[in-house]
Amino acid sequence: MDELTQLRELRADAPVPDRAALAPGRALLTDAIAGRNRRTRRLRADWRIASLGAVVAITAAALFITQVVDTPAPRPSAPATVAGDLDLSSPAAALGRGADFLERQEVPPEPRADQWIYLWEVGGVPAQPTRKDGSEPEVTGTLEVPDPEPSWIPYHDEVAENDESDTDHRTARESYKIAADLPQDPEALLAELRKVFPTGSGPDGPPEAKDEHSFRALSVLLESYPIPPDALARIYRAMATVDGAEVTDHLVRDASGRQVIAVTRQHDGQDIRSEILIDPVDYSYAGRRDVVTRTYEFPSSSGRELMVYQRGDMLIDVARTKAAVVDAKGQKP
Repeated sequence: MDELTQLRELRADAPVPDRAALAPGRALLTDAIAGRNRRTRRLRADWRIASLGAVVAITAAALFITQVVDTPAPRPSAPATVAGDLDLSSPAAALGRGADFLERQEVPPEPRADQWIYLWEVGGVPAQPTRKDGSEPEVTGTLEVPDPEPSWIPYHDEVAENDESDTDHRTARESYKIAADLPQDPEALLAELRKVFPTGSGPDGPPEAKDEHSFRALSVLLESYPIPPDALARIYRAMATVDGAEVTDHLVRDASGRQVIAVTRQHDGQDIRSEILIDPVDYSYAGRRDVVTRTYEFPSSSGRELMVYQRGDMLIDVARTKAAVVDAKGQKP
């Protein structure tokens, strides 16, 4: 995820979060809606959402964003025959079946250093908090968003890989090698990912607990492309062992309208559920969502009224509709 576009002057009629609290929403909205180039984030505590109130400025500003349109046609929803074959009774069943499928796939050659990664993602409009009395809050400030377009990321970004000051990112090539080298044993795999994507400490917040750290590290790596199918199989088997991980017992619709598998985990001590979305046809990474799990009230910045997030509101809603390796920037698969 390299630097292409930044969201500017985010402001709403809500408590203003500090830098650490603002970082998750700013980065995720930039990534999801602006479609900027991808480099995997290193996992730190300042990427976590500290509370629902902390993301108000981000989601309220997103009122100015409309659903991305004129995108490549998304994959059809899973046919009933395929969906009927799915076992969504548990993470072990759903992810185990996905791992079995991926282990049967031929591992393609690693991309060449001179190749590029083509990505197109659709971002749904995040929910906006409302006044407790039901009226719409006044939203101020501006949000600058580029025209919808795909992203091209260099597979080998030597400058980024050698930039010792940029410790928060992994290039596509680095992420590929991280995934390919992961051990078979789920416990060892998760321990390795927690090392690669360490949690924060000090002024950025307390470290995450082991299982929350593991789930977040998995979600960060899964944003990368490509990941070898055998490595993805190991990742899915490890994900099924994370305490608190669940699978929704039916297919859900992502931001592009596709039916997808949702592997979920409630954030520790928060009223937000993180969801990793998986294509039920080829078991590729399909996106992510953050969902409010309990109606939540908090004071506005003026302190004169209460704002509300409703149960079921989407704070993050991103669908990956296309990903491919191409030979040149600007080339489409």
